[in-house]
Amino acid sequence: MAFRLGFDIGDGIELALLDHRHADALFALTDRNRAQLREWLPWLDGTRTVEDSRAFIKRSLQQFADNNGFQLGIWVEGELAGTIGYHFWDWPDQKTEIGYWLGAEFQGRGIVTRACRVLVDFAFDELELNRVEIQCATDNVKSRAIPERLGFTLEGVFRQESRLYGRFVDHAMYSMLRHEWRSQG
Repeated sequence: MAFRLGFDIGDGIELALLDHRHADALFALTDRNRAQLREWLPWLDGTRTVEDSRAFIKRSLQQFADNNGFQLGIWVEGELAGTIGYHFWDWPDQKTEIGYWLGAEFQGRGIVTRACRVLVDFAFDELELNRVEIQCATDNVKSRAIPERLGFTLEGVFRQESRLYGRFVDHAMYSMLRHEWRSQG
């Protein structure tokens, strides 16, 4: 299966497959946003150097090579603003899960909502999947607003779904089915 490795979504916003050349920019963005990202993402303490970001990119490229998802950089006017991608591709059950984060200086402009829309379209139209999921911590209002704006269904809450820096966090599970997405037109 051949894929486009990037998407131009307009207004100077592009999504492109991360590669080793992006390690410095990814680490700088992560480090600059460490405090706000640590509130919701469990991997911050394991990302202390550019080499850690390089290792993440290497794993992401292997994920893509294994036909099990991909991670894209979100670029705004040529500057790395965050990442978005598929955590996995479950081919037997025809589903995937989207994850994302954005640097604080880029938030509030609808960038992730637009990027998610592109990945949902791609999942249904190109990958021919049937279900797209998005999980967010229940208290992460900004992250939850994205699937809600896109018309996803809140299926429920996974109580104490993950352990995040010594505390347990509940997750809201959202989903969109192919026929629902298409009927939104």
